Amino acid sequence: METPRSGVITLEVVLRFVDLATDALAAAREEIDALNVYPVPDGDTGTNMYLTVTAGRDAIRAVAEADPDADVGVALGAFARGALLGARGNSGVILSEMLGAIARRVAEASPDERNAQVMTQAVRCAADASYAAVGTPVEGTMLTVIRAAAEAAEALDPSTTRARDVFVAAAAGAREALAHTPEQLPALAQAGVIDAGGRGVSVILDAAETVLTGRRPVPVTSPIGSRHIPVPQPDLAGDLTPDGPAYEVMYLLDAEDDAIGTLRAALGTLGDSLVVVGGDGIWNVHVHVDDVGAAIEAGIEAGRPHRVRVTHFAEQVAEAGPRMAPSRTGRRVVAVAAGPGLAALFEEAEAVVVLGGPGRRASAGELHEAIVGCGAAEVVVLPNDADTVRAAEIAARTAEADLAGAIRVAVIPTHAQVTGLAAVAVHEPGRNFDQDVLEMTATARHARQGAVTVAARQAMTMAGPCEPGDALGVIAGDFAVVGKDLYTVATEVLDRLLAGGGELVTIVAGEEDADGSLATRCAAYVEDQHPAVDVVVYDGGQPRYPLLMSAE
Repeated sequence: METPRSGVITLEVVLRFVDLATDALAAAREEIDALNVYPVPDGDTGTNMYLTVTAGRDAIRAVAEADPDADVGVALGAFARGALLGARGNSGVILSEMLGAIARRVAEASPDERNAQVMTQAVRCAADASYAAVGTPVEGTMLTVIRAAAEAAEALDPSTTRARDVFVAAAAGAREALAHTPEQLPALAQAGVIDAGGRGVSVILDAAETVLTGRRPVPVTSPIGSRHIPVPQPDLAGDLTPDGPAYEVMYLLDAEDDAIGTLRAALGTLGDSLVVVGGDGIWNVHVHVDDVGAAIEAGIEAGRPHRVRVTHFAEQVAEAGPRMAPSRTGRRVVAVAAGPGLAALFEEAEAVVVLGGPGRRASAGELHEAIVGCGAAEVVVLPNDADTVRAAEIAARTAEADLAGAIRVAVIPTHAQVTGLAAVAVHEPGRNFDQDVLEMTATARHARQGAVTVAARQAMTMAGPCEPGDALGVIAGDFAVVGKDLYTVATEVLDRLLAGGGELVTIVAGEEDADGSLATRCAAYVEDQHPAVDVVVYDGGQPRYPLLMSAE
């Protein structure tokens, strides 16, 4: 019998699951997009679910990187909130509620509860929460699949069940239900496909099974079997008919929890496919309507809508295979900026800025929106952070797939803000795209980058042990200097950056050096000790790093 809190639900296990689920959805994204015929055949269910999970993954990774010993509950809370804020489309919003329900149940687990019991209840919470979030639940969808997973887990003997058994059963139950979705939804039967959202849920549960057992289940990719799962058949009128709602409206909503009942009722009279998820003052709202203004006004009456997205289905469906964006011209740079001063510098270079940095990294969804929304036919992305490179590459691949033939996207793997500044400085829209990317990449690669920060806790670094409050010098992403004084450490970093020669040093002052005194002193040091080297100083406003430095 499994002992209470036997160590399965650890931050390490959660991170492995999140990574594997994200990678699995990335691999299945195009397949799921192709299955998408309900509620609107717009070919983006896989993309939406993938970007939703990616947003959650980025949020929990930021917590783990800031504190490797972070409480599991805190990390799961960040994951749930990241998925909620990054949710896209009907399927993504429902998925964010499923993931949030699981995260909340696991985070609330007490030390005397068995892991298997917690996980069984977590899957049930996901099913119940997703049904509650949808205005008019429809069977044969991802709702059916997660409910079947919960029922399969609950059928196990609780006295002998382990956490891994729960997810083996849940994943199997999901696959079985998924195979029968065409028998429940006429739209699926007519198209000869299984439900796209249900396939996404199955991919995620298969990932959980793989993390806990090491086995990779055989996925369901086409309708099989003939045994009907008896459930009441819904009235589908209006969902896929030509006179159905013309627009998808989504927005985040800052509102008190007691205002949501009235909002649901108001939106329910305007259209269908209503999903409202969230809590604690922040909500994600999704609905299909004809009257866009009325849907947004309902949100205004409930609270403060923001990040509003409106999609015209006729255009989206026409573009779905592949979706071609009209009138994309020119070339733009999309750059991640870690502070207001850095954002201003990139904007002066006419880059589209996405805010991000330590503790709040840019998500793949945010980068995807910037890439697609800039209207350019050629886009260069500067992630400016080692851990954001992956998100940028995901966003780039997704944008190219969404706008096949209409856009080219290149990600230059800039690992620091200063290398991004170096790259954007040589950007030349008049050059051939490949040549421009080559020049920017070479410049970024040759810019040696460093920084100084302050140790938050006792640790062992590559430069030796450090204590809280020590000054740390960073070179090429590694801690290379430990000292007691920021200026002394910064000048040693500068000397090392210039050891191999250099013509230009860039120093960027952070929010902890708001008056620029440390940056100015370091610039004077370079002018005195390296008189042949030019120095430029900028106010970056970035957190955690009083100085960022580079030598070119």
